[in-house]
Amino acid sequence: MAVSQPKPLAGVAAVRRLARGCWSAFWDYETPKVVVVRNRRLGVLYRSVQLLILLYFVWYVFLVQKSYQDRETGPESSIISKVKGVTTSVYKVWDVEEYVKPPEGGSVFSIITRIETTPFQTLGTCPESIRVPSATCHSDDDCAAGELDMLGNGPRTGRCLPYYHGSARTCEVSGWCPVEDGASVSQFLGRMAPNFTILIKNSIHYPKFHFSKGNIASRKDDYLKHCTFDETSDLYCPIFKLGFIVEQAGENFSELAHKGGVIGVIINWDCDLDLPASECNPKYSFRRLDPKHVPASSGYNFRFAKYYQINGTTTRTLIKAYGIRIDIIVHGQVTEGCPALPVSLSPPWSP
Repeated sequence: MAVSQPKPLAGVAAVRRLARGCWSAFWDYETPKVVVVRNRRLGVLYRSVQLLILLYFVWYVFLVQKSYQDRETGPESSIISKVKGVTTSVYKVWDVEEYVKPPEGGSVFSIITRIETTPFQTLGTCPESIRVPSATCHSDDDCAAGELDMLGNGPRTGRCLPYYHGSARTCEVSGWCPVEDGASVSQFLGRMAPNFTILIKNSIHYPKFHFSKGNIASRKDDYLKHCTFDETSDLYCPIFKLGFIVEQAGENFSELAHKGGVIGVIINWDCDLDLPASECNPKYSFRRLDPKHVPASSGYNFRFAKYYQINGTTTRTLIKAYGIRIDIIVHGQVTEGCPALPVSLSPPWSP
């Protein structure tokens, strides 16, 4: 009697058929079917879209944006400034040690052009400033002893006194007396200020490209002692007259010196390192930075005091200074060559 052979499992047969089908399909070749539409309007539209795309990449991406170049923005920068000049007021001669604050010579400094001084202030009691809200009074009952107004000049003593001038009365305070508006004297320092000279020494460094440059000419003679800035002939003599800076910012010097204001000196270093280093030059611009058209916050002033002893009593002169604050702002970017691209995509002029 013959022995029957076992039948292969149905699942194994199905897997084999699938494998043979996949292997056969692997060698198939497919191509999309191209339909040519002979229509002039569609043809013009199609070619116009292609032309716009080409113009976008050639004109905007490459020529305008220069996207083929590597770039770095925001240079590392150092600034040293120095002011020179002498001026006078009604009472004295002022030199640079007195009218420039702070004296270190950084990127932000102020040139005092007008002051209101309150001399011979000593610690004691006196009428509060009439400018302080709720300082006016009719009797002692209107002045609570120990009350302190953060906008005032000291804690109140509880007494109501006649003001420094006029018929008004204000609450007495304990502090530096007399208060500022009771005995201040104004002095104008700006008569000779337009001729003050300001040296702005600026050095920049782009670490990504190991590129550094400064805005002063590399000369061993006394060039800086005799030159002033001129965009055409003396670009690398960064010595500016204060009057020139204010004029370039479009401001009236007398008005600015009286009320004070903030002028920005902007130094822009935009450089293409594919060109010689001599083509990388600073560009200067000047503009008013504080909101002069907002009456509540226009102008610029600050206060400081000078202390001394008179007969063993600590005395001070309070100075409210109006001036022109100079803010030196440096920005820019450098570009160089092409970024790393695949060889097949690199144009023949790539470095």
